[in-house]
Amino acid sequence: MPLKFKKVMIANRGEIAVRVIRSCREMGIRTVAVYSDADETAPHVMMADEAYHIGGSQAKDSYLRMDVIIETALKASVDAIHPGYGFLSENADFVDAVTAAGMVFIGPPGSAMRSMGSKTQARRVMIDADVPVVPGDKTGLESDEEAYASARNIGYPVLIKAAMGGGGKGMRVVRAEEDLIDSMNAAKREALSGFGDDEVYLEKFIEGPRHIEIQVLADTQGNCIHLYERECSIQRRHQKVIEEAPSPALETLPEVREAMGKAAVQAAKACGYVNAGTVEFLYDPETSEFYFLEMNTRLQVEHPVTEFVTGLDLVREMLLIAQGHPLTIEQSDVCHTGHSIECRISAEDPSTGFLPDAGTISGLNRPDGPWVRVDSGVTNGSEVGVYYDPLVAKLVVWGPTRESAIRRMHRALSEYRVSGIKTTIPFAKLVMEHPRFISGDFDTRFIEQEYQGKPEITPPEEAIQAAMIALALYERDQAHKSNFASNSDSEPSSNGKSNAWKMAGKQAGMR
Repeated sequence: MPLKFKKVMIANRGEIAVRVIRSCREMGIRTVAVYSDADETAPHVMMADEAYHIGGSQAKDSYLRMDVIIETALKASVDAIHPGYGFLSENADFVDAVTAAGMVFIGPPGSAMRSMGSKTQARRVMIDADVPVVPGDKTGLESDEEAYASARNIGYPVLIKAAMGGGGKGMRVVRAEEDLIDSMNAAKREALSGFGDDEVYLEKFIEGPRHIEIQVLADTQGNCIHLYERECSIQRRHQKVIEEAPSPALETLPEVREAMGKAAVQAAKACGYVNAGTVEFLYDPETSEFYFLEMNTRLQVEHPVTEFVTGLDLVREMLLIAQGHPLTIEQSDVCHTGHSIECRISAEDPSTGFLPDAGTISGLNRPDGPWVRVDSGVTNGSEVGVYYDPLVAKLVVWGPTRESAIRRMHRALSEYRVSGIKTTIPFAKLVMEHPRFISGDFDTRFIEQEYQGKPEITPPEEAIQAAMIALALYERDQAHKSNFASNSDSEPSSNGKSNAWKMAGKQAGMR
């Protein structure tokens, strides 16, 4: 018999925490938020039914503290934990710890995470499941000699990749043998620093691919379906910037779309996947071949575009699956209508090469109107700091055609106003105006080819130095505020609502 969640903790922050809270509320499920020092008055804290302080502003002192999060969840008597994305969302040990504590993890089992967490392990699983992979290594490289032999066998150019992690860290393109070992060592250092594991491997570097991913849903009864694709080729340094559904590359290739969807389902079944996940592929427009890239064992940042074109609430589906319900739809019921685009709005300054920009939001006007959605974790007066990912909001639109969706996004970006910090809104608007993007004829090199070296996104040395000084001063000021607060007569946090609520009440009383 399916479970009935009464209370769910969201072990995350920002816009994704707000997003999960909303679906829980619509399903009649109470919510518990957690927050760090920096997030004491954040929107997700104010929206949840309960909120608990879990540590300092640095993620390692709060959102990455498995022990504190589980202890807090038990204290709050929650039935389940939704991890959002980032932080502990793909940590198999966290999944096991949640389960061992008698709660439900809203996501895949730890075994599926482990098999997909290492890219070399994932490649072996996919090869055994007859899912096409990019030609390359099945295991990590142990020596320089292995690297030379592998590269010669694959053929240059090759791509060095970290076995763990993502986001472009630990990746290097090598076009000549004399650059191989230095590049490999640099990738290993970066991988060790970013992921605590320096394993790297080689695969064939595909020139000008499209980055296309397939959303899958799998229940505990063995049913698995896909919800068609999203295109994520507009990216900077392997970080996605703009996503859309469906992919313009597949609009006239229904047979490729069908084959990619089936391969994604095969991939999910091969690792015993349950709940929502995404299988990412590289698509070669020259050959119409596609290759498994990796599987993201969590909800994706770009999930709203799939929700717009399918009409499904993916967080609701995750909650139902985690309670033991079978999928609400079959593969034959899935259809996609119209076109959706998402722009990530980040606290970054395009004029300084997208350096993070910290500060206080002093003015905010979000776009509105038909088929416009803003998923945001900030509000007017919010502090945007340097401790977390600079993503502050996602602007998502839908239109009956891709052309109408682009026009709607351009209009929405023109209405979006954020004062006090620099954002990527102007750059997103530039992309919406670019003929190559409008035509749909682009690949993962788009930003590099069209904007690299141009003044608006190339940081002069003095701008970098100024930004670094500004960030250092910001951190100093925050530390000063923290020390002042600790010596003031403010009330300490208690169980249930935090002193953020008391602060809000005091502020209201002073108006």
